[in-house]
Amino acid sequence: MTKTATVLLSLLFATTVAAQQKKKTSQEIPLQAENWEFKPGTVEFITHRSVPAMKLLPNMDSVVLKNLDFKDGTIEYDMEPVNAGFSNIYFRRSDQKEKECFYLRIVRSGKGDAVQYAPFIDGINLWDMLFHFQSTATIEKDKWNHVKLVISGKQMRAYVNHKAVLAVSRLEGNTLHGGLAFEGQMIISNLVVKPDQTEGLSPLEESDLTDHDPRYIRKWQISQPVITAERLEFSYAKYPAKETKWDTIRAERRGLINITRMFGGAPPPTRRLVWLKTNIQSATAQVRKMNLGLSDEVWIFINGKYLFAEKNLYGAALRKDPNGRCAVDNTSFNLPLEQGDNELLIAVANDLFGWGIIARVDVCDDLIFEK
Repeated sequence: MTKTATVLLSLLFATTVAAQQKKKTSQEIPLQAENWEFKPGTVEFITHRSVPAMKLLPNMDSVVLKNLDFKDGTIEYDMEPVNAGFSNIYFRRSDQKEKECFYLRIVRSGKGDAVQYAPFIDGINLWDMLFHFQSTATIEKDKWNHVKLVISGKQMRAYVNHKAVLAVSRLEGNTLHGGLAFEGQMIISNLVVKPDQTEGLSPLEESDLTDHDPRYIRKWQISQPVITAERLEFSYAKYPAKETKWDTIRAERRGLINITRMFGGAPPPTRRLVWLKTNIQSATAQVRKMNLGLSDEVWIFINGKYLFAEKNLYGAALRKDPNGRCAVDNTSFNLPLEQGDNELLIAVANDLFGWGIIARVDVCDDLIFEK
């Protein structure tokens, strides 16, 4: 046998083994009652359009696949919406409170927010803190829609009807592996899980374009949350006392001070309030413009003096662009600074979903922020 023939046979053998391994690791999930955890009366296992299917009925409960611990790989399924609401898939699910989520807003088909990625942290859906993880997609009614998720380490790519619809540069959930579940009125068929098949997608998060932007205030001190009234009227009685205990919180990607990750959420109508404070050293007395992303209400003080208040309440007339989501361009105000040290103090109250701020000045010349 010639050397060339030997090499060709070796390559053929390696390709065959790889194909067999790939085929072996693809798991077609049976859509039968014994494979799923669900509450009685919430799911029907049927034949729909000539294939076995699972129909989720009107309820707010998840249908959880048994005996799966998923970390990385590809998830594919066909879904047909039953109504114009949400169709959710959860992955890396440790429990009802901690999981990753990709969902379709059926009524928004063809619009810029038809699909969304968001983690659940302590039961709170952080969609309003991560507005950049939404995109357009065409979702058909009265027919199958093919959904495909490729998950690798910190990244995810999502496809709807064989078109790329969303690139997630960093998965933001607390979980690294876990179960699979569905929620929302839809019919599901042809569910396939392919562990470790990531189509070459890097497991490393992509760079954050704000990382090297010195205008963001990234280090704050934070108080413990206190329960407050549903209709919050602010007064100096809520001002932090000298004995207030402070912890350090640092910005995540995009300069986000993510209070939800530290303190979780509270079921509505319970509302909570925390204080954030930081020191700004200024070489001269000056006035700077500050852009502020916020969720949901803030009251701002500089050197002990009241300065500014703002609200960004989703679903209310007072919501800010983009449609109540937290973004650095939600609002802006003038920040008067004295020469030397300046204490910037912000009260933050939650309303619905996630809570936090993003703070950025227009120019940081002659300014020193806490490191």
